Amino acid sequence: MASLGTTPGRTPQGSGPREASVRFPSPAAVPAPREAEEEEVEEEELAEIHLCVLWNSGYLGIAYYDTSDSTIHFMPDAPDHESLKLLQRVLDEINPQSVVTSAKQDENMTRFLGKLASQEHREPKRPEIIFLPSVDFGLEISKQRLLSGNYSFIPDSMTATEKILFLSSIIPFDCLLTVRALGGLLKFLGRRRIGVELEDYNVSVPILGFKKFVLTHLVNIDQDTYSVLQIFKSESHPSVYKVASGLKEGLSLFGILNRCRCKWGEKLLRLWFTRPTHDLGELNSRLDVIQFFLLPQNLDMAQMLHRLLGHIKNVPLILKRMKLSHTKVSDWQVLYKTVYSALGLRDACRSLPKSIQLFRDIAQEFSDDLHHIASLIGKVVDFEGSLAENRFTVLPNIDPEIDDKKRRLMGLPNFLTEIARKELENLDSRIPSCSVIYIPLIGFLLCIPRLSSMVEASDFEIDGLDFMFLSEEKLHYRSARTKELDALLGDLHCEIRDQETLLMYQLQCQVLARAAVLTRVLDLASRLDVLLALASAARDYGYSRPRYSPQVLGVRIQNGRHPLMELCARTFVPNSTECGGDKGRVKVITGPNSSGKSIYLKQVGLIVFMALVGSFVPAEEAEIGAVDAIFTRIHSCESISLGLSTFMIDLNQVAKAVNNATAQSLVLIDEFGKGTNTVDGLALLAAVLRHWLALGRTCPHIFVATNFLSLVQLQLLPQGPLVQYLTMETCEDGNDLVFFYQVCEGVAKASHASHTAIQAGLPNRLVARGKEVSDLIRSGKPIKPVKDLLKKNQMENCQTLVDKFMKLDLEDPNLDLNVFMNQEVLPAATSIL
Repeated sequence: MASLGTTPGRTPQGSGPREASVRFPSPAAVPAPREAEEEEVEEEELAEIHLCVLWNSGYLGIAYYDTSDSTIHFMPDAPDHESLKLLQRVLDEINPQSVVTSAKQDENMTRFLGKLASQEHREPKRPEIIFLPSVDFGLEISKQRLLSGNYSFIPDSMTATEKILFLSSIIPFDCLLTVRALGGLLKFLGRRRIGVELEDYNVSVPILGFKKFVLTHLVNIDQDTYSVLQIFKSESHPSVYKVASGLKEGLSLFGILNRCRCKWGEKLLRLWFTRPTHDLGELNSRLDVIQFFLLPQNLDMAQMLHRLLGHIKNVPLILKRMKLSHTKVSDWQVLYKTVYSALGLRDACRSLPKSIQLFRDIAQEFSDDLHHIASLIGKVVDFEGSLAENRFTVLPNIDPEIDDKKRRLMGLPNFLTEIARKELENLDSRIPSCSVIYIPLIGFLLCIPRLSSMVEASDFEIDGLDFMFLSEEKLHYRSARTKELDALLGDLHCEIRDQETLLMYQLQCQVLARAAVLTRVLDLASRLDVLLALASAARDYGYSRPRYSPQVLGVRIQNGRHPLMELCARTFVPNSTECGGDKGRVKVITGPNSSGKSIYLKQVGLIVFMALVGSFVPAEEAEIGAVDAIFTRIHSCESISLGLSTFMIDLNQVAKAVNNATAQSLVLIDEFGKGTNTVDGLALLAAVLRHWLALGRTCPHIFVATNFLSLVQLQLLPQGPLVQYLTMETCEDGNDLVFFYQVCEGVAKASHASHTAIQAGLPNRLVARGKEVSDLIRSGKPIKPVKDLLKKNQMENCQTLVDKFMKLDLEDPNLDLNVFMNQEVLPAATSIL
């Protein structure tokens, strides 16, 4: 926009301060996003997962849609028990917001869904159960939905036959239950319009890909085990701005190992933690990458890759916005930097050993499509101009028509100044100044100041001019010249914007056509990010590579350490562990309180867990045999919402181990039985251990820490090679008890509770009395009150009563002896006598 102002002498001056001007920024010298102006695209969107499941003839078909990456995940038809344990594991892992299934179900699924709907205490919350008519899950109609879907990752140039062949390479159409579950899920998404509720009805739910997931070769670990081993630990966020929005990770195994540079790496690391596996090929492939980056000569390469991974952003969110035409300026910047960082990763991995699968995959699958995407964005998008105008703008020499219109728009100020001068010559001499302005969507207008004589609306009429509106004491008109300008130049601003929007749409189509390679980039980059994070932690904490021996039923750990405790303690004493074969399958650990029994149990569990996620472990050596599950009864996870007593929760945890543990399971039990009567607790513990010992060679690997010394003294367990007794080494130095925190063979002679009580700060006389009573109970002698203590109390009460008598003023007229006797003397006499 340009303007012309004149003084009463009618000489032109500059434009007024309230008038906008037409301006087009100069193009950036280098078409790259600027660090200082880059907006963060990692927006915290509330992710929702919607799961569809079918159960028939002992097989499950499962598919779910994740709004965080707009991807459908499916599990090929998998056998499951009538109790639907596999389905329960899937639900525990993904926590869906809704569960969609057919209204026609058998008794097992009906019972399972009824139990699921009644779980008021389920965290984070129980899912919504949705029943669709069984016809919506028909095989043929489900296939038709899959083949007719609008998927951005399939090029528009594909014919119908080519599309069928392409989808057949991704979706297992021979898994009939899975196909029906996918069809039902698509029906539900279309009906609920997940993620596009406010869009036009012709906008479909964005689907950026199909991914297969499997739950075979997984190690069974329940939520109680994750909690007591501190694998995950959520804490309230300390910031007042985030109190209501969520939690942060506290001191946990995940917290100390999570050194990922991108959000998707962190997400994958959490997924690996929730899916420990005994697939040796997968585990060794992870360890190979970690070991490579631990070599001193590869440290610089690891740091360089880590820096590049910091630029890998939320690509699925950007692709989803492109699909819905909601792309922001920052999205183009972030995508540009992500793609060029991916190219940097590719070039780096091409120089690394091809013997490592991950490096080979990155070098091969980060194709030239990435270079094509980055080149297109860099040559088309004007980042500086886009930031200045807060919309998508293109660089010069992309479209000659846009360039011509921009040149005309940039030349408008001088041109309109000349037009305003000519208009002023034809206006009434009372009008001191005028200007010609350009307003997008309205066009060119003649603007003159309001005169004092212009009071009524009729006063605004000027011959040869069409009055439009009054704004800020200025009158706006259309004149013959402004109408001619409208016809000659048109609405330049809007035309430029429309043409640039069209170019943006074409660029989006080019990117979406290559969405598959971008998705693969995210998968491989997040995997590299996780393994670099694990390598960094292994380097800093001195971890070593574990070995896997599937033929060995057990675990052997040389000088193992607790990964969290060693960071908190001033000094940490490592301990070795060996269990397997037919010897020592049940290890009974006794020892004084606070001697390290619980830490030792957790240490064993954590080292095994770390090995099963493909991480190096805190030990000099570790050999991990076939482990299919880890069960624990260490801490009572109390919750009012459960409606269960502490002891009942303990029993549930032990019952889960008794009913599900196999010969390849690891069971950790700490102080079971202490929540009830001592005799009953001891009997239950002995019964559970005898049950497992009766299994012989199929007995699980069990570590039991207990203070029930009678378990050994009364010989409640059968003698044999399956049982091994361990204790925590201590030494009495006079009245002091010295802890060595070292595991050795043997049985503790006493719990030394009195020493622990003194360390906790209890008065010495209370501890002495407690020890005396304990000795009396152990010897079977009667317990009598302490006479000296009673006599001392009586004397103190007598002295207090005498002092009160001495303070009486018998000459006081207000003294009432009856009240004194009733309130002071008689109550005191009761305690004295």
